Amino acid sequence: MYKVILKKRREESLLRFHPWVFSGAVAEIIGNPAEGDVVAVYSSDGQCLACGHYQIGSIAVRVLCFGSDHLPEDFWVEMLREAYRVREAVGLCNSDKTNCYRLVHGEGDNLPGLIIDYYDGVCVMQAHSVGMFRAKRQICEALKSIYSDKLKAVYDKSSMTAPFKAGLDLVDGYLYTKDGFNDKQQTVLENGNKFIVNWTEGQKTGFFLDQRDNRDMVGRYAPGRTVLNLFCYTGGFSVYALAHGAKSVDSVDSSSKAMALVDENIRLNFGDNCNHNSYCTDAIEFVKNSQSGKYDLMIVDPPAFAKHRGALSNALRAYQRLNAAAISKVAAGGLVFTFSCSQVVDKEAFALAVFSAAAQAKRKVRILDRFNQPADHSVSIYHPEGEYLKGLLLYVE
Repeated sequence: MYKVILKKRREESLLRFHPWVFSGAVAEIIGNPAEGDVVAVYSSDGQCLACGHYQIGSIAVRVLCFGSDHLPEDFWVEMLREAYRVREAVGLCNSDKTNCYRLVHGEGDNLPGLIIDYYDGVCVMQAHSVGMFRAKRQICEALKSIYSDKLKAVYDKSSMTAPFKAGLDLVDGYLYTKDGFNDKQQTVLENGNKFIVNWTEGQKTGFFLDQRDNRDMVGRYAPGRTVLNLFCYTGGFSVYALAHGAKSVDSVDSSSKAMALVDENIRLNFGDNCNHNSYCTDAIEFVKNSQSGKYDLMIVDPPAFAKHRGALSNALRAYQRLNAAAISKVAAGGLVFTFSCSQVVDKEAFALAVFSAAAQAKRKVRILDRFNQPADHSVSIYHPEGEYLKGLLLYVE
């Protein structure tokens, strides 16, 4: 067993169950572990603290098990079974209206570096660390044990998430298929709405499951309203708005592939006769050029403007410009649902950016509600950094 010895008084975070060991806390490494190997972590006085995946970079160890120098033999099955129990407890596993959810959310499920989304029998995995990528076969076998006959396939989509400098064979593909299953997409249900999920070509694992509860909230406010859905991706908010009685919906995204799926999802749920328009164009320019007062409900859900702290200042300015444009153009008495999925942008910074946007637009704005990620994107109380999605519901006079 390889050993990582910490500097004096650098074990406090592990004693509080934080799942990362930073390279600056390491005094010595005994042995010559390869990236992704399981290593044991010890305090300077020889106390065994944890074991986890070794990696090269600012985070030296991602902890998998506290208080032990090795992983139990049944580690993967037990960890995935516990993750399943959490989803079962919140009513996601046996629902007749929803058959897609996140099974594993990294540190939130004590499996740092691993994402698994479930789409009606298909598990799509993304490894964000070398250790998780190297363990993918064990993870696949554990999924087969958890889901049994319900499992149709396990698809590895780690080519865009695993460290590319680690010399890994980053080729996406199936780790397991049942009865010759080789589809690249299928139709799933979310709160009774139908969506086509393409895990081979779509963003992330194919669908943004983290906005499920917030899409439902948009639906509650949509009846009779004229809706603009900016950065719509495959049209999740648009489908919910129409399903709940929106007067009309315009969906905007710069991706032609995404817009093609928007149109398919609209037809899948409503046929060809509904008041919906698709615009494949830049969302910010679209709202700036839109007629003032045309829309009385807007959804502003951009991609992450900041993926690291170095981009934080530019991201906050971008959120301010985007929200100022939306607040300026929404009808009097209108609503704006605005979101940020940038982890490095905390709730306070995002709210301040939106405050600045309202001041720039020179309109009276109230915060009616605040949003975050759903229960299947759980946050470990010992790793608050796992909370990344935040949103506001604004009322604009």
